[in-house]
Formats: sequence, C-alpha cells, structure tokens
Amino acid sequence: MELWYTEKHTLHSGITIKVKETLKTTTTPYQQLSIIDTQEFGKLMLLDGLVMLSEKDEFCYHEMLAHPPLYTHPLPEKVLIIGGGDGGTLREVVKHPCVKEVVLIEIDEEVINASKQFFPNIASGFSSPKAKVIVGDGIQYVKETKETYDIILIDSTDPVGPAEGLFSMDFYTSCYNLLNQEGILTVQSETPFIKSYAKIIGEVNKLFRNIFPIVNLYLTNIPTYPSGLWTFTMGSKVNHPIKNFQNNRFQADNMHLNYYNKSIHSAAFCLPNFIADLVK
Repeated sequence: MELWYTEKHTLHSGITIKVKETLKTTTTPYQQLSIIDTQEFGKLMLLDGLVMLSEKDEFCYHEMLAHPPLYTHPLPEKVLIIGGGDGGTLREVVKHPCVKEVVLIEIDEEVINASKQFFPNIASGFSSPKAKVIVGDGIQYVKETKETYDIILIDSTDPVGPAEGLFSMDFYTSCYNLLNQEGILTVQSETPFIKSYAKIIGEVNKLFRNIFPIVNLYLTNIPTYPSGLWTFTMGSKVNHPIKNFQNNRFQADNMHLNYYNKSIHSAAFCLPNFIADLVK
C-alpha cells in the first residue's frame, strides 16, 4: 500500500509527494505539527497540513530571505528574526562574520524542538554563541522592546492564525521604529501565481511604500511551495539592494552557499512584467 501526502494550493491544484513514513505528529497550543519522511524531498515539516520546509529545497528559501538584505546593509551587526523556529534563517545569518548578535522570536516552542530533533543541519544555528532565542509573541516583542536592530527578517507562515498580525501596517511600523539609521526589513511575501497570494504581494508592497523610502520585491524558486515561485519584500531606510550591494564584504566572506551568489543577488530583483504589475 502506497502513502501519499497531498497539499491543495487551490480548489483545482496542489502538490503530492510519496511518503516513506510519518515521524511525528502533535497538536501544539498554536497549530498541528507533523514531520514526514518522503521519497523525493527527504523530511518535511508540516504546520496545519502545509509544507513549511523540506530537506531538499529549504536552502532556496532560507538563503534568499537572509543574504540579500545582509549584503545590502553596509555593516549589519545586530539582527532580529521573527518566526523561523526551524532555525534555517538563523543558520544563514550567523554565517556572517560581521553579525555579532541574532535574536530569534518564535511563538511555538514545539517547532524549535522538532527542528532540533529531525533537522539538525537546518537547526545548527541554535548552537551559535551569537544566537539568542526567545519563545514568545513577535508582534508583542516589537511593540514593547527597547532594543534596536540593523536588520529585521520576518520568517512567517501564511497570514492566517498566529501569523496574521505579521502582515499589518501596525506591525511593519513597529519594526521600522526598531531599525537603526540604515536599517532593513525583509519579509516573505507569498507567490504571484495564485490569485489570493498575489493579492498579498500587492498589499504588502503598498504598506511598505507607506513606511520605507526604498522598497524592492525579489524572487526565488522553492519547488515544494505553492507554484514553486516565491517573493520577498525588502524595505530599506537608506541602501538600495543593487546600488549598495556590499561586494567587498561578499568577496571577503567567501561563503559556500547552495543558491545565493553575486549574480543571483542582482537577478532576483529583475521582475517579470506580470509580477512588476502587482507592485506598480
């Protein structure tokens, strides 16, 4: 008997993957969390039945959320991650020698525990001396903290349930107020190929333009995410991601990455016309 995992992206489309075994399933205070092992994509983390990451393609997401803003800022030393309890974005941020401290706020401790147990390579950043992990509400944190940051990364699920407030003007404004003079805020902003998600891209871009003088959308490919094409939105107080790319630091760091490189940094901001139309 064959077992298949299916995620419906719309009423008429989705993704299906052959499952080897279910490794964990539990209901946390916030959501249903499952870990499955698959034939094609290795282990997957599911939240409320939706793919959050797979071993095979997670680097496409985590590298592209982290490195474009980090190599746009002239010298990021202090970084805040909201969400990202799997640790993948944290793993990428702590690779930067200039970064001295990374604070990660995750509302669901079970996500952190499951990642450490089943995805040790993804969760490796938790052991970094640069990392400070807080289990709590990121929305509340940005409203109340007196800390300031060079870069804030929003590594959230879709805008439903506990993540809904992470796609609001109030939240983005609170983040802006925590940023230093040359600060950058970057969020994952969904896929342009599905109508309900494409609407979110336009809404997020509009909110950013009411706050930041420099706003750019950029792209990556993630096969296990809806449609496979994904967007990020970057808001910057001063630095433009193309004009102010930190080439000297990029060359000196000499990182071995799976997706991101100098050419990808520039190319990711080149938008097909139908996506550019979403953010006009």
